[in-house]
Amino acid sequence: CHHCKSRSAPAPADTPKIHYEKFWLYRHCSSVQQRDRQAQKAGQLFSGLLAVNVVFLGSAFISSMIFNKVAITLADVWILLSILKVLCLFWIIYYLLGTSQQPHAVLYRDSHAGAIWIRGSVLLFGSCSILLNVFQIGYSTILIHCKSRVEIVFPSIGILFICTQAYFLWHHSKDCIQVQHNFTRCGLMLTIATNLLLWLLAVTNDTLHVEIESQLREVEQRFAGKAPSSHPHWCNETTLCTCPNTTICKVFQKGYILLYPFNTEYCLVCCSVLYVMWKNVGRRISHHHTPHTKPKFKLQGVVFGPLLGTSAVIIGACVFMMYQIQASSLVPSRQVFVIYYSYYIVLLPLMSVGAVIGTIIHALEKRELDTLKNPTRSLDVVLLMGAALGQIGMSYFSIVALVATGPRDLLNSLALSYSVLLIFQNITQNVFVIDGLHRQRTPPGKEEDTKEEQNREAYGQRRVSVLELGQEIRKASLSYIQTYSHLSWKRRVLREISFFLVLCNIILWIMPTFGGHPLFENGMERSFYGYSTWFVIVNFGLPLGVFYRMHSVGGLLEVYVTA
Repeated sequence: CHHCKSRSAPAPADTPKIHYEKFWLYRHCSSVQQRDRQAQKAGQLFSGLLAVNVVFLGSAFISSMIFNKVAITLADVWILLSILKVLCLFWIIYYLLGTSQQPHAVLYRDSHAGAIWIRGSVLLFGSCSILLNVFQIGYSTILIHCKSRVEIVFPSIGILFICTQAYFLWHHSKDCIQVQHNFTRCGLMLTIATNLLLWLLAVTNDTLHVEIESQLREVEQRFAGKAPSSHPHWCNETTLCTCPNTTICKVFQKGYILLYPFNTEYCLVCCSVLYVMWKNVGRRISHHHTPHTKPKFKLQGVVFGPLLGTSAVIIGACVFMMYQIQASSLVPSRQVFVIYYSYYIVLLPLMSVGAVIGTIIHALEKRELDTLKNPTRSLDVVLLMGAALGQIGMSYFSIVALVATGPRDLLNSLALSYSVLLIFQNITQNVFVIDGLHRQRTPPGKEEDTKEEQNREAYGQRRVSVLELGQEIRKASLSYIQTYSHLSWKRRVLREISFFLVLCNIILWIMPTFGGHPLFENGMERSFYGYSTWFVIVNFGLPLGVFYRMHSVGGLLEVYVTA
């Protein structure tokens, strides 16, 4: 191929070298580009198979622990996950010190990947996960006389893994690595599989929760002057492993229960960032696909959205504080659950109506869809749809339990209405956000100019002097400012709705994240399904629900900015 030979000729020092991928199955391809594409697909296939096998192996261990605690114990699962963590640590350190330092290793960076809000959430959830491991180490150290050494070693390795992975994702989440393609893909997939297994273990393992709940109930009943035997179903073999210092133990126990959801959130967020990095391995981004100027976040032109959203946040914060004070008592008042559900029942329909109106306005707009290949946006859509399944699934389980139980009191009716409205709100918001993410950023009236300019640049037909270029930039800036200051009513409504939904999703993210779990604490669904079954359902759906709210904030901010 003469074209390929010409490209492999010696280039100037400042010209980046293209590293085409190679794979032994496709070594006989005549075209270098074709061999590169086939090798990329093969590398993704084999690294994906590696992740699938690791996930199935870990899932088999965790399932065996659940159904046969004698043959496979929790310590065995921890040992397997510790080995995987150590392997991931070795690969991450090798990537930081070796792969990324090679010449021409990172020629391109994906501007859409690793948004500041998602990297910030990695740091936030990672910090909380480190605290969770510290509490677990402290709790196990106090009870070292009846605890295994593995219960101290596993969270210690976890702290090192979290710190290293958070540093790696903060600095390299935008990388489009161009060397050691297959080894990097396998390392990323191994790390994704490890995070998925950590999430699966956190969802299904209620051993420490049962132990802590048992001891907390016993302590509270002792302070209340009641006999511990009044709740026999909470009292089991954990009474043989009692804290010598009740105050310190209670701090560790409460901290562990409060921070537990953050660990599952951290695993999910890391998986999403790592997946985008995996898709970007070997990706070469052309210059006209890279945005030269990004729309900035500004509050101009919005009034009602911030007002309504701020009101929802303030009222939600008051409801949440009341709920936390009442729900932490030995016997939570039914009134606090009524207030909590009532707040949701008022807010969710407003959010649904706003999303429906926004979707209708999108349909009326003349902005074309952005059809450029974008792995980050594709993942955003998948994550929004997948994460919504958490709340939708919990809601359906709750609906079945509430309808099947006989009484039709106020709390039962409110919980049923809450579940139905939550399903509808998730669906309408997903449609609005996904449609908005696929709209072009270009201001109205500039589509044709931008397309013509891109075509000229692509064919090298644009020959202007520095002075003419400056005049064109000045004209484009003035045109954009004029367009922005005279936003159409459609764009104004879209910005109002987007900002309102951003604030609503923030408060709906804060409340369950920091301990507002009425679905678990009201006792209705738990008594219907049983403690262990409902624990798995809630720990599967709750982290996905929190992740959905957090991810929706990022998507809605994107919709707001592009409007």
